[in-house]
Amino acid sequence: MAEDDTKPAPKTGRVWERALEPDELAEGRVQAVSCRNQTVCMTHFKGQFAALDNECPHQGGPLGEGSIEEGLLRCPWHGWDFDPLTGKAPGYDDGVATFPVEIREDGVYVGFDEAETHTTTVSDVMVETMVNWGVRHVWGMVGHSNLGLADAVRRQTETGRLSYYGIRHEGAASFAASAYGKLTGRPAACLSIAGPGATNLLTGLWDAHVDRSPVLALTGQVDTQVLGPGAFQEVDLSAAFGKVAQWSQSVLQTSKHPELVNLGLKSAILNRGVSHLIFPDEVQTLEAPEGEQAGQPEGRVTAIEIAPPAESVERAIALLESAKRAAIIVGHGAAFHMEPIIALAEKLSCPVITTFKAKGLVSDHHPLGCGVLGRSGTPIASYFMNEADCLVVFGASFSNHTGITPKKPTIQVDFDPMALGKFHKVEVPVWGEIGVTAEILESSLPDIVHAESQREQIAERWTIWRQEKAKRMGEARGKGISSSAIFAALTSQVAADAIIAVDVGNNTYSFGRYFECQNQAVLMSGYLGSIGFAFPAAMGAWAATQEEDPRFRGRSVVSVSGDGGFGQYMGELTTAVKYGMNITHVLLNNSELGKISKEQRAGSWDVWQTDLHNPSFAAYAELCGALGIRVEDGTELDDALDRALNHDGPALVEIMSDPELI
Repeated sequence: MAEDDTKPAPKTGRVWERALEPDELAEGRVQAVSCRNQTVCMTHFKGQFAALDNECPHQGGPLGEGSIEEGLLRCPWHGWDFDPLTGKAPGYDDGVATFPVEIREDGVYVGFDEAETHTTTVSDVMVETMVNWGVRHVWGMVGHSNLGLADAVRRQTETGRLSYYGIRHEGAASFAASAYGKLTGRPAACLSIAGPGATNLLTGLWDAHVDRSPVLALTGQVDTQVLGPGAFQEVDLSAAFGKVAQWSQSVLQTSKHPELVNLGLKSAILNRGVSHLIFPDEVQTLEAPEGEQAGQPEGRVTAIEIAPPAESVERAIALLESAKRAAIIVGHGAAFHMEPIIALAEKLSCPVITTFKAKGLVSDHHPLGCGVLGRSGTPIASYFMNEADCLVVFGASFSNHTGITPKKPTIQVDFDPMALGKFHKVEVPVWGEIGVTAEILESSLPDIVHAESQREQIAERWTIWRQEKAKRMGEARGKGISSSAIFAALTSQVAADAIIAVDVGNNTYSFGRYFECQNQAVLMSGYLGSIGFAFPAAMGAWAATQEEDPRFRGRSVVSVSGDGGFGQYMGELTTAVKYGMNITHVLLNNSELGKISKEQRAGSWDVWQTDLHNPSFAAYAELCGALGIRVEDGTELDDALDRALNHDGPALVEIMSDPELI
């Protein structure tokens, strides 16, 4: 209701709101009208207008969606009857409340008491605690079992301390939060209702769990009084989240409410994983207990820059001093510690190789950078690993996709002692914070080491590989543009410090192989390998670029996927448009699940059910309000990418690609 439609009542303490236009409601009809954050049931009966409380006292049925039958207002849910003018239930003393009504020249007005001062709720205290811990973003979907919690989120957004993004699918919310955590090292939150909303979060939360990203999941729940027998949308959320959440608690009336948030965020940050809070519907709006104050992180979290045991350092130094051709391999666990690792590599004049999840942690233009190891890697990386006589591995998982050989003497450094020697024995397991350990190793080595300098060989290997990539750029079968050409154009056009979210599939393997990183940050669904990750992850990255953190402020955001991956969350393009997210999505359209087709052929299976029926994704982007560009010829790539990257707002570049030239 506009402010011009509100007229002061002659009676002090009452505000009048125009509910209906003069001829809006016909005789014998009812209508639900929202005024002053309250919905009333307006009735027109026997020439009179009335305003009734819209909620039936039985189960809250919306009376404004009912009808007047035989002189009585009938609830649409269960048929309870009320007098349409007085709200009384025939034959009973009770009924529904009514509001005063005035007929004026410009319409029908309803009188409301002045709004009462907001009473601080349990949800208010908990969301304020969350903000105090540094949570700045929430992605989610508001629904019937999280309305009290959502209102507390709304109040914090209105103060400017929190940003909320309403998504189209809860899986996108959890992927966005996971990607934000991977990029920044800080937790964000995702919000859902009970039941299917909560279970929709699980894929993105598993991504956060296995890639060690801090996330806070906030889920509604049915009323505790009906929990157990099987209420509508009841799911045992503690059980459903049992493996994915390293910490999960229900919020009860008797809980220490701010303390639950304190513990949840402390666990997410220190354990680098998912924390989960379950909010039963009726608890969300309880008045906060007297004296209950929002929590703070001060005094609750220790510094984690722990040094490794001296004996482990001594063994590592002894192995490094004896090595002639060491090689350093970094995984995603080293994401925030590259400066001391590069310093160590400089002293050893040795190659720095990354796992796929760690792509971009060292520039491909650094004289010691050797690109990605493994299935989506470069022949440069594999060459130097195979030629090494000692490996120093920082923050890598040693998964089968990574391809780190167990046949070389290895120094493994990790903050998690369970990760050390997880799959096979290593010569020197070193438990310590990665940055601190790298500094200690570098400072403990003598200023002059006797290892061979591998700089010239690294430059030679890059020359060979770039020549090979140039040859592949010229390949064409008339069935789309080759991946080598696509990613050469991306290498040329994407900003040196862009944040790039990549999906799963052949497009991802080609990105790892062909795209040459400068100072870009790369996000991916690593251990889980979930298709559909890229675009929601880009939304999470974009949120980080809106903060004051100089590491991310103002950086451009690009996402890359195939047609199969984008199809999973293509509705989120409307989310990006709604919030003005400046994201460029590069979509490789080959009309099939190309990676699966490849696996079927490799396994001597028939290629079956991997073909896709696609719309014009560029036209779809335009329908959503974004910029859409379709590229069918390789000569158009640079211009199309330049136009999209310089567009102010969401843009999608659909590239018709060859499924076999990968």
